[in-house]
Amino acid sequence: MHPLQKQNHLFWRAGFGPTPDMQLQTTPFDSAKYFQVLWLASEKKPVPFRIVEPTIDGLANGIGDITRMQQKQAMDDEATKAEARKKQQLQNREAVRSLNLTWMEEMVNSPAQLREKVALFWHGHFACRIVNSYFQQQLINTIREHALSDFGTLLTKVSKTPAMLQFLNNQQNRKNSPNENFAREVMELFTMGRGNYTEHDVKEAARAFTGWGFNLEGAFVFRPIIHDRGEKTILGKKGIETGEEVLQVLLEQPATARFLCTKFYRFFVNENVKEQHVEWLAKRFFESGYQMKTLLQDIFTADWFYNPENVGTRIKGPIELMVGLQRQLPMELTNKPALLLIQRALGQILFYPPNVAGWPGGKTWIDSSSLLLRMRIPQLLASKEGVEVALKNDDDTDMGRGNKGMNRFVMQASIDWNKALKPFASLPANKQFPMLRAGLLQSGKLPELDYMKDLTGSSHEGPKMTIALMSLPEYQLC
Repeated sequence: MHPLQKQNHLFWRAGFGPTPDMQLQTTPFDSAKYFQVLWLASEKKPVPFRIVEPTIDGLANGIGDITRMQQKQAMDDEATKAEARKKQQLQNREAVRSLNLTWMEEMVNSPAQLREKVALFWHGHFACRIVNSYFQQQLINTIREHALSDFGTLLTKVSKTPAMLQFLNNQQNRKNSPNENFAREVMELFTMGRGNYTEHDVKEAARAFTGWGFNLEGAFVFRPIIHDRGEKTILGKKGIETGEEVLQVLLEQPATARFLCTKFYRFFVNENVKEQHVEWLAKRFFESGYQMKTLLQDIFTADWFYNPENVGTRIKGPIELMVGLQRQLPMELTNKPALLLIQRALGQILFYPPNVAGWPGGKTWIDSSSLLLRMRIPQLLASKEGVEVALKNDDDTDMGRGNKGMNRFVMQASIDWNKALKPFASLPANKQFPMLRAGLLQSGKLPELDYMKDLTGSSHEGPKMTIALMSLPEYQLC
């Protein structure tokens, strides 16, 4: 393996790929030192997104069913109600579009690469899909703030967000009429996974979560009048009364650490899980009190993380692909909404997971149409050509602003080629292309391209070779 590939393996898995200046590293690769640099760059508390103001959404939309909110607004005319509802939906969609592009830009430019990459993982783990853009903003700010803290804190904070409570129907969970949806998903998807709890555990946990809700301003509220104060028994533990106690019991289960570490392994290491590695990670993660630094450091500094079977074998998710492209090719995008269409065409739209289980990832990212588009994107960025894409049908997103089926768009990008090729300019001519190839492709077996000898000659040679390499199937892997 080329030394540059080993370094970039860490940059792609613990972030969104290297920038050109990262290719200029001259010190020998030391995984522990490199991880420490990534951790320190992400340790500072992030600046929260403030795209949406609470007065827009929190007071007007997404709190309960639309009928109740319309009644609160005391509207008299049915047509006026419908028009107001449509206007509010459009405002929410526009706000989520802005939130989407703002987070993508943060992923591209932020030095806190580890935090944003782990936040993307949690965004799929705590999958949530609601129309209220203010609540969505609250949720992603909560995830980004606590992405690298201990899992117990993150779990509790996320569980109390209005977005999650609304999405999983806990606002309707009350004594004598429990709604089990929230309790079930907390066990099945957020902590232990299937097979580690019973239906009785779900029913008892649902009783404990009664009274958990939120107010019109989007703040968590505990309503004791609808809380079931009776004693509950969950996972064999008696005397439980509150939702917080349920979460603590779930954290006390080694199954939770194994479930989480398995998901982390699939996302950060390899879809093909090696149980001995997961067991080792889970034991240390559990004993650390679910400290994220322990888990991430164990993964990214392990010798097996850099084994050939784990390098250049993972299919980049659509967000990883597009963010990584923008990092490796410094550019100014003048048609940023095109990124939303690409997300929809490739099957991953931020803030719109397909269901409560999130994006399955892996080989599901690739089909015949998406692979062709993926391989064309670098050329589209360089040439500013237009392209027609078939958008995957999703009535909620409206990312094409109402357009379905085939959509034509142009990627308007101004690429800074001097900056992109700077790491290779000072090398001898016969070493420039091999280094460029190693810097762009993570695949262990790098393709031999006889028609590419070096970066000398025409001023267009470097850009041409770069785009050609990025258009290879191997560039889809990290």
